[in-house]
Amino acid sequence: MGIVEKIKEIEEEMARTQKNKATEYHLGLLKAKLARYRAQLLEPTSKSGSSGTGFDVQKAGDARVALIGFPSVGKSTLLSKCTNTMSEAAAYEFTTLTAIPGVMEYQGARIQLLDLPGIVEGASQGRGRGRQVVATAKTADLILIMLDATKSEEQRRLLEIELDAVGIRLNKRKPDVVFKRRTTGGITLTTTVKLTKTDEKTIRTILASYKLHNCDVMIREDITTDEFIDVLIGTRKYIPCLYVYNKIDAISLEMVDKLARSENSVVISCEMALNLDYLVEQVWESLGLVKVYTKKRGERPDLSDPVCLRKGATIEDVCLGIHKSLATNFRYALVWGRSSKFSPHAQKVSLNHQVQDEDVVSIFTK
Repeated sequence: MGIVEKIKEIEEEMARTQKNKATEYHLGLLKAKLARYRAQLLEPTSKSGSSGTGFDVQKAGDARVALIGFPSVGKSTLLSKCTNTMSEAAAYEFTTLTAIPGVMEYQGARIQLLDLPGIVEGASQGRGRGRQVVATAKTADLILIMLDATKSEEQRRLLEIELDAVGIRLNKRKPDVVFKRRTTGGITLTTTVKLTKTDEKTIRTILASYKLHNCDVMIREDITTDEFIDVLIGTRKYIPCLYVYNKIDAISLEMVDKLARSENSVVISCEMALNLDYLVEQVWESLGLVKVYTKKRGERPDLSDPVCLRKGATIEDVCLGIHKSLATNFRYALVWGRSSKFSPHAQKVSLNHQVQDEDVVSIFTK
């Protein structure tokens, strides 16, 4: 029996099993098996196979945004409108057969948009070019799920299922669990909160199913069995996502209003260029980038060419964003507050100082 058949068999057994306190333990074991088989399917250990690799598109710019959706939802048109990149668009399915990159400039940042081939049902098991699409989506800093506003919400649910099956967690954060392997000493399990969605017996059994007999586990939030399995596997990607509803010119105003008020949703019309500016603003907000301006000694800061970094970046990241030699020969840096309040007073900081949005930085080397 192949891996796909085993996955189907487990899914069918889980569907048959009634969810209650008595079956919690059994369902936990099935979920652990299912996660293991899916990992094998998407990341095969065989070196000869290339099914786990993505499209060979070099990362460019300050962040990468992946456009994902079923065929013929307007991804190619959106790429063309936002980046001036010519991506073939047509009124039939499967226009895009490979990943097409484009670069969008906004507030001094260069954001790479990646138009990926349309996903089909079963993509997580390799149908269409599902594995390549998913492998590339995992490299994104933000995912835009393109949806057809004239169709049912079932399209959104199916795409979420496909992405979840391959370890992409949309709009979620990594569970607050500390897991460390050891060579001896057995299992030490510590919880700082009451567990209401799983229990210690299930957790220990899952550890045993992964042949983890010596480890430290500290659970600091009320997690589910699925979230604990995610921590053990360690390859899950937690990526922010915007749901982009295209073709709003073909639906009622009441429906547009309803979709627009949904969480993490943006409504647009690529054909009529409606609301595209707002979409770009939301992409910027979701990426969580900060702009840092540089300043030479005795001069005003250069506000025309910021260094764009992720929130939480340090002075070391600023150095690396300019030239790697700056970090190697670093002495100290002077940091001023927001550029709009630039003054002669500065704070002397080290490499691990965390920068804030619109900080002005002057770096001194040996």
